[in-house]
Amino acid sequence: MTDIVDSKTRSRMMSGIKGKNTKPEIVIRQRLHARGYRFRLHRKDLPGSPDIVLPKHQAVVLINGCFWHGHQCRLFKWPKTRPEFWRNKIEGNIRRDQQKLSELQRMGWRVCLLWECAIKGANEEHLNRVIESISKWLNGEDSSLFIPDGRTQAISD
Repeated sequence: MTDIVDSKTRSRMMSGIKGKNTKPEIVIRQRLHARGYRFRLHRKDLPGSPDIVLPKHQAVVLINGCFWHGHQCRLFKWPKTRPEFWRNKIEGNIRRDQQKLSELQRMGWRVCLLWECAIKGANEEHLNRVIESISKWLNGEDSSLFIPDGRTQAISD
């Protein structure tokens, strides 16, 4: 199957996709800050430069885009053009994500993994529940929290 746009247009479109300071990141950061949490962003000395680093809580929050990280949810769809390229790219991202997660945990960091689909298009009440879950986790002792799609559950340690 061929692409529906020419290669220059596709290149311009792809270069506009941000890896940092995405809308989901900004939403979570603003809400955590409003609750009094202070954090650092994208610390390069930690595996994967986590999106939000809360040193006081020895915790990081990773906010993954569903497409780029291969989350099998309503927002993810395998591209029809260049399927082998995309499968290799996304599966490589998934492998690296697992490696970074393991490294962070080995270093003693607590990890919250939040997927884009958990907050994209969410109403105020739902966003408040997500932030409340993160807040409880930060103030608790669980080593990890996984928020896949609005439901929260602890990752088995």
